[in-house]
Amino acid sequence: MRSLLFVPGDSARKLEKALTSKADALLIDLEDSVSLEAKDEARSITSEFLQENVAGSGRPRLYVRINGLSTGLAEADLDRIMPAAPDGVVLPKAVGGADVAALAALLSRREAGGARAATRILAIATENAAGVFALGTFSGSSDRLVGLAWGGEDLSADLGAASNRTDSGAYADPYRLARTLTLLGAASAGVAAIDAVYTNFRDMAGLEAECFEARRDGFVGKMAIHPAQVPIINAAFAPTTEEIARARAVVAAFADNPGAGVVGVDGEMLDRPHLLRAERLLARAGEVV
Repeated sequence: MRSLLFVPGDSARKLEKALTSKADALLIDLEDSVSLEAKDEARSITSEFLQENVAGSGRPRLYVRINGLSTGLAEADLDRIMPAAPDGVVLPKAVGGADVAALAALLSRREAGGARAATRILAIATENAAGVFALGTFSGSSDRLVGLAWGGEDLSADLGAASNRTDSGAYADPYRLARTLTLLGAASAGVAAIDAVYTNFRDMAGLEAECFEARRDGFVGKMAIHPAQVPIINAAFAPTTEEIARARAVVAAFADNPGAGVVGVDGEMLDRPHLLRAERLLARAGEVV
């Protein structure tokens, strides 16, 4: 998933519009963008939307961001949405693998007797300081876990910060640390690393720069807060023609030299980590290696 677009769960109009955004996944929100008074209505709208669209072809993946496990609202969210079989659930304010395991148990109880038993989990792992310290605990927490995302907005509130960015627009050090640890935590758990939202939805140049930086470092996708951000995110995280050709050449060189630890490609000596990187790039491009 390259682009993951947040959509308020209490707006049928925005949900329908989001289907045409070309986002790889819609993150239907029952949490931050929905007031306490509107939670129940949002559950109904979300459930109806899932029932109408989850079986459709060519659609984005449909994930629902529930309220946090400590809010007392999460089980009511799941009771309403799980009969409609979303592709996955987004767990906000996750504090390590224990929270993922707890959510997995809640999902299993609601899938009992059903044919799916396959609802995935995307955890947002840095929305409080405790979550940052728990980033090394996701490995082995649940087979449902497909990704770790990080976020700097809730974290800045938890820290009591005036801002999460410097005057130059770059993330300040506490948030760069959270970002880096999320990348490492995702790699340790063997799941996708997803970059945080870019909140200035009118600054497309800034968004593009942040996307390329994230992809360079190892993130495979980015969350979005506005449909206009989706094309830029999709383009930034899609392997280029040149990258695909290079990756194919690396894979072919190792295939032509079975047992070799090092091969030469275009005058450069490459070893097994380069092969793994090439294979991962081709997998993201949809090629079977």
